[in-house]
Amino acid sequence: MSEIAATTAHEAYAFACMRCGHGWEQAYEIEHHVDGSNNAFVIYKADGERVPSPLSRPHCANCGGHVVRIMRAGRVSTVQQLLHNPAPPRPATGENGARDGEAVAAAPAGRHWHLSDLLHPFHRR
Repeated sequence: MSEIAATTAHEAYAFACMRCGHGWEQAYEIEHHVDGSNNAFVIYKADGERVPSPLSRPHCANCGGHVVRIMRAGRVSTVQQLLHNPAPPRPATGENGARDGEAVAAAPAGRHWHLSDLLHPFHRR
C-alpha cells in the first residue's frame, strides 16, 4: 500500500466506566491517510504507540467493563480536582451558623463522592 497523503490531528477524550465509576483521560494523535487507491484510513496513537480507535469499543482498565461513557476532554480531571480540593462549607445563618443563643453543633463529615455519583444524570432511565 503506497501512501499519498497524511495529516495529523490531536484530540483528547475523557472516559468514565459505568460499571465501577473509574474515570480517565487520554490524548491521541490521529493520523488521516489516503493510500494509492484513494482509500482513506485513520491511525490512532496514544503516547507514541499505535492503539485501536477509542470510539470503537473502549474498555475500563480498572474492571475490564465495556460500558464506558466517552466525553469531551477535561470532564474527568475537573471532577477529580473538585474531589481532591473541595470548597470549604459556608455557614447557613450568621457568622457561626447558629441563631442567637444556640450552640453550634459539630458539622457532619463531608460526603465521599464517587465519579459514578456525578455521572448519575447520564444514566438512561
